[in-house]
Amino acid sequence: MHIQRHPLISPSLGTQRELLSFHYGPRGRGEKVYLQASLHADELPGMLVLHYLKQRLAQAEQAGLLRGEVVVVPVANPIGLSQNLLQLQLGRFEMSCGENFNRRYPEFAEWLGDQLEGRLGNDGETNKRIIRSAMQAALAAQRPLTELGSLRQLLTGLALDADVVLDLHCDFEAVMHVYCETPCLDQAEPLYRLLGAEAVLYAKGSGGASFDEALSGVWWQLAERFAGRFPIPQACFSATVELRGQADVDGAQAQHDAGQLFAYLQARGVVQGDMPALPPARCTPTPLAGSETLRAPHAGVMVFRHQPGDWIEAGQTVLEVIDPLSDTVSAVKASVSGRLYARENRRYALQGMDLCRIAGAVAFRTGYLLSA
Repeated sequence: MHIQRHPLISPSLGTQRELLSFHYGPRGRGEKVYLQASLHADELPGMLVLHYLKQRLAQAEQAGLLRGEVVVVPVANPIGLSQNLLQLQLGRFEMSCGENFNRRYPEFAEWLGDQLEGRLGNDGETNKRIIRSAMQAALAAQRPLTELGSLRQLLTGLALDADVVLDLHCDFEAVMHVYCETPCLDQAEPLYRLLGAEAVLYAKGSGGASFDEALSGVWWQLAERFAGRFPIPQACFSATVELRGQADVDGAQAQHDAGQLFAYLQARGVVQGDMPALPPARCTPTPLAGSETLRAPHAGVMVFRHQPGDWIEAGQTVLEVIDPLSDTVSAVKASVSGRLYARENRRYALQGMDLCRIAGAVAFRTGYLLSA
């Protein structure tokens, strides 16, 4: 194992943050897997999971069991980690510009489409190498002016040549769930079965240019652009893994999750060992466009009737919002049937606030599909 230290642009005199990446196994041989945690810096379960996974990887490397490179970034957002106001950590948005740390990553297909004309041929593996080289050159040509821009560039550079990219997040209160792009669903199955995900949500581009879609999206987008002319494989499986809720920072649970990620590396052949038995899937993947977000009809105290993981029927009351001044009690009902996979951890709702999400099986939304 070796550690690389990556300095970020200094935003002010006398300050300097850095990103640390941990590299295990042989570089340039076999598959490359990239894992990062806490890009939203107030989502901490992934940090603990990668702490335990690093121990497993170090043991495997010492035993000569690594057949590919595994890159681990356990603290993907040192900027957000330091953003605290009156003892409240603010890790989702960069405070100087208000941008979400998991948005506005490179849209490589748009950057490279015209450049690749005349460079691609009839061999998919050769085309993969050409595209990755072009991605690296395009990224290196960027000149970020801010600390946030340099963080985005560094994270993308560490992951862009990976065959597998796993971005570890969590929600407020939630069950284990996974987001991936539609062309990656087949590759996602061993992962979500091993993790015991209770919801798997897929989309073919959800909007917002999130980190995971920047790495997987370029391949299917270019494949569509050059369809019938040049073969382009889906060379990167990327997914966002939501490790339950913000308060689910538990040692035994994190060790279990790290063990399942290690088993996934064995299933991919990156770690030598017996192919792990895949447990039955705990859910059927559903479209992200079928996920319903329930919102507050007015301000008040939230009283949930259901827990994350509960199955909800269309028309069922999921929670009530109570205004103790007017004594108005408003039932908030689902319009779709599906798994309640995430909900707010606060209990006071502002008018129009997102309260919870239900994984419905039928797509009904279009356009931008992500939360703020």
